[in-house]
Parts: sequence; structure tokens; C-alpha cells
Amino acid sequence: MKPSCRFLISTKNPVFFKRHHSLTSNLSGNQFNFDKTKQLLTCPFRILGFKTIFNESRKSFCVPNISSGQSRLIARDSRAVSVVASVASQFRELSTSVETRVNDKNFERIFVQNGISVKPLVVERIDKDENVLGDEESRLGVLVDDGESVNRDDLDGGQGVEIVSTKREESDIEKEAWKLLNDAVVMYCGSPVGTVAANDPGDKMPLNYDQVFVRDFVPSALAFLLRGEGEIVKNFLLHALQLQSWEKTVDCYSPGQGLMPASFKVRTVPLDDNKLEEVLDPDFGESAIGRVAPVDSGLWWIILLRAYGKLTGDYALQERVDVQTGIKLILNLCLADGFDMFPSLLVTDGSCMIDRRMGIHGHPLEIQALFYSALRSSREMLVVNDGSKNLVRAINNRLSALSFHIREYYWVDLRKINEIYRYKTEEYSTEATNKFNIYPEQIPSWLMDWIPEEGGYLIGNLQPAHMDFRFFTLGNLWSVVSSLGTPKQNEAILNLIESKWDDLVGNMPLKICYPALESEDWRIITGSDPKNTPWSYHNGGSWPTLLWQFTLACMKMDRMELAQKAIALAEKRLQADHWPEYYDTRSGKFIGKQSRLYQTWTVAGFLTSKVLLENPEKASLLFWDEDYDLLEFCVCGLNTSGRKRCSRVAARSQILV
Repeated sequence: MKPSCRFLISTKNPVFFKRHHSLTSNLSGNQFNFDKTKQLLTCPFRILGFKTIFNESRKSFCVPNISSGQSRLIARDSRAVSVVASVASQFRELSTSVETRVNDKNFERIFVQNGISVKPLVVERIDKDENVLGDEESRLGVLVDDGESVNRDDLDGGQGVEIVSTKREESDIEKEAWKLLNDAVVMYCGSPVGTVAANDPGDKMPLNYDQVFVRDFVPSALAFLLRGEGEIVKNFLLHALQLQSWEKTVDCYSPGQGLMPASFKVRTVPLDDNKLEEVLDPDFGESAIGRVAPVDSGLWWIILLRAYGKLTGDYALQERVDVQTGIKLILNLCLADGFDMFPSLLVTDGSCMIDRRMGIHGHPLEIQALFYSALRSSREMLVVNDGSKNLVRAINNRLSALSFHIREYYWVDLRKINEIYRYKTEEYSTEATNKFNIYPEQIPSWLMDWIPEEGGYLIGNLQPAHMDFRFFTLGNLWSVVSSLGTPKQNEAILNLIESKWDDLVGNMPLKICYPALESEDWRIITGSDPKNTPWSYHNGGSWPTLLWQFTLACMKMDRMELAQKAIALAEKRLQADHWPEYYDTRSGKFIGKQSRLYQTWTVAGFLTSKVLLENPEKASLLFWDEDYDLLEFCVCGLNTSGRKRCSRVAARSQILV
């Protein structure tokens, strides 16, 4: 009899579920190995400080055990496994139909006992023997990258899979990085669920750096996925989803349903009879500096969900009822109608990687690039049916409007700056050139001398009568990765980074923004923030974790030499400097004055960059190519209102030239 997973949800009672395996973490190697002797573990899933919220549209779930469940497709020949996985991936890419196993009675059976939510909702996962093409263990052998011959015998009762890797031997810095990454793994009820933000043994005041942050875990997740370790990522995605709509408040006010936590922590709390249990304690921003909810957490969660499917072939996870519902809740929160006139997402300061006051409130580029990527990811993963077709239509409309808006109004190069320099102001009409009433005096003096002849970038923010001309690295890199910018713009962004290498890279890649706010600007815009002093932390500091996104952008645009140059710079210092969080000074020469050491996403960003460079076929699964269909959509409706049509033709011409 195959083991099953079952738990109850009630509006008053905690959630209980049983895990039918024990998991040990092998820190000397780079794999998570299952103990051959199965043991019964009982782990009550409780969330500290919450009341349970149940929505009829939500479907609860149990975290599946990848060592149990459906039967596996096991092959002695690793090439056979590789071919099967490759064919499955290609079929998924080329298929134009939308299929789902959500309604498959062998996938999940949901029972509501004695009416609606008065009685507990029982979710029972019932597995039967079948070959599952995307099953986890059938891929573990394919992606192993430890430079050794691996033989997994009797893996959950299956046939052994023997794989001989031909990869190069890892360097000492890579071996140390993998050990540090494994040491940072957080266990919950015997299973890995994420990595802590920093793991410095000499730090006596970790604050919240001992928590699992959604945005911080992304490079760690990619490092594990690229190495064939998918279970930790799957657990993270599902546990974060379980935390999604639980209630947290600030001054008796709760955010909209669908918000993902910024982070969570595993805590051990005492019970009766001298017993202890583990609970998850999430933070939705109510404990953060500034008490700002994380807008980017849900966007990163969707992006990581897509990456998990692409790199493992396990698309069944995306098609689960609870996961589909989680995607819809995030999108409903982001696509809700409001007072804003722009297709870009309106957020407050501190709602993303720059999590404290830095003058990015409004429509910051970083959020728009992540929003665009999450919309494209959701469109790939949503199961199209009567309940989702309106949402898919809304996604297409928003993608079309957002891409046009960012490409048209956020882009600056030498020609565009000269155009702004000659703007007329106070234009009142639908045909105005200066649509946002930008005053030419806003162009900073540093920009006129800094912008190169060949190159350009997307500005940091755009609002009425205001353009933030600072260069924000994450937003620009992710615009390249997601094809938010046109192909010409993407190429120009990398040209600018190459031309201004000393300013944006210097001694340690990469500047989070350029230039830093100084003097009166620093006092007024940051509120005299003592941590965001000029050329430190978020105010022009250098963040090694941005290396993996730079590598991905360079690989997409076939500029591998730039990525190799940046990685070589980081490799010289990261190990000697004990993997700091960020670097200070204009050239990134000194370790940040308040920088944490052994920062996990510094370690993971380096490892992910190295693995991506060696596996371009895997890197190609993580970025998006230009979507020409978006250019055919015109959602503004001006052609039926008697007004002038929008300049969508101009947008298409930018692509095709």
C-alpha cells in the first residue's frame, strides 16, 4: 500500500498532516538524500499568531513527499532519462493546447463533509501506480553536477540509476560556496523549506537575517534546481503558498488577500506534556522597518514557480488546484482597478529589494519589470477554462499596455535626453508630446556628461512632472531578461554597462543604483538614513547577488564575455571577504560598514552564475524572448472614441528595425 498524505482544515482548529519519510541533510556533499528506512513523522502545521481564514475559492493541500506517491520511470541508461526529459520539455513548449490533471480523480480528491465549511474540509491525496514523466526522482540523476559517479540504489524501492558526470572538478571557492549554501538550509518537520538570509556564526544579533526571505531564496532555489535538487524548492513554494492569505494587521488594518509574506521563520514552541512542536511564523511587513508590505514577494514566487517547472519538468505542481488559486489571488491583487491612470504598478517606498526610504515610491522600474515577468509567467502556467479566461484576457491586455508604456516613456538615450531638453511644458491635449509635463530643468548635470553615444537605459521611475534618472541595476537587468525592453533597448543597456564599467561594476559587481544620493538630496529623500549614506547599502552600494541576473541577461544577449569578466572580479574577493552582503564606496572597494558576512544570496548568486555559464541550455529556460503577439494588441480603445489612435505602430517599428 502506498503511503498517503492527509490533513484537516477548520476555521477554528490547527492543521495537522503526516509525513511518511525522514530526511537527512548531507552537508559534506551537495545533495539531499532520503533515508532508506522510512519512519513515521507527525508534524502539526501551525502558523504563529494567526487566525485561520478560509475562502471557498481556495483548495487546501498537503505537501507531497517526493519519495512516495506515484510510481517512477526509472532507467539504467542516463541518456534515456535525458531524452525523455528533453522530449517532455519540448512537447510542453510546442503544445498549443492547455491540459490539466486538476480534475483527474487520481491526482487529488476533495471531500466536504456534512455541508460547507461548518465541518472540516478533508483533502486526501490518493496515488496509484502510473508512470509520471515529470516525476522528481526520474530527473535527479540527470542533473547531478558533483564531478563524481553517482549510484542511487533502492531509491524508494525503485531500480537504481547510475550516472557518470563528465563535468569539470569544482574549484575550492565553489566547494566552499556549496557547503555554505547547504549549511544555510532551514528544516521544517524534517524537510528543507528554504535558506536563511545570512549564516554568520559570529553574529550575536541576527535580527531577521535568520529568516527565510522570499526574494533572497530565489538565487538559492536556482542553484539547487540547476544542480538537480528540486525538493527544497517545491517545499518552499508550497509552504509559502500556505502562508499566503493568513491575516496580519498594522493598526487593525489588513492588506488585500493574496499577499505573500516577505519572510518566515521556523520556531519551536512548547506544548502540554513537555512536548515541543515546530511552527511557521511569517512576516508580511508588520515587523519590517517602515512597516511596508512586500509587493515583490508574490511576483518572485510566480517567477520561481515557472523556473521550477522549466528546470525539473514537474509541471504537475503548477496545475494543482491550490497553486492555480494562489496564482489567481496574486494577480487579482495586482490587477485590481484603482485610481491610477498608468498600466504600471503603483507602490510605496520600501516594497522591493530596496526596502527602506530611497525615493522610489510611485512606479519604480524594479517592480514593473518583476510585474511584467510575473504576468508572462502566469500566462504560461494558468489553466485556461471558464473560470480563468477573463483573467487571461486581463493579463494579455495589461502586458500589452505595460510593455508599450515602459518602452515608450521610461527609455532614455542621448537622443531622448536631447528631446526632453527641448520639451515644451503645460501642454493640454491628447496629442501632447510632453505627456507627463516634465520640466527640462529636471535633467541632472551628471547625466549629460555620463550618457554614452552608444547605449541607453530605463529610468528608475516616472510620475507626473517627475523623472528619476538614476540607473537601477535590477530593474534594467530584469527588463532584459523578461524582454520588457525592445531588442535594441536590451542591447543598449548592456552597451551602457560595458561603457560605464568602472561606475557600475568597479571592484565588485554590481551597483544597486547609480549615482548615489548625496548632501541635500540624501537628507531630503532618504530622511538622513544613517544606513543609506552615500555609496553604501541601497544608496549606491555594490551587491554581489546581482551577479546571477547580470549573467542571465548577458547570456540572453550573447554577451558572455561581460558575465565572465564580472564573475572573475567577484571570484577574487568573495571568499577572502567571507561572502559579504554588500560593498561600499564609489568603486566597491570596501566591505559594507553594516554588511552581514556569509550572506546566503551572495553565495547563491555566485554559484548560480557559474552554473548558468556552463549550462547555456538551462539558462535559456529562465529568460523570455520577445513576444511579437503583444505588439498586435491595442487595448486603449482610442480608435472607437473619436480620438487619435495610440502609437502602437511606432512601437512595432522599434522592434522590427
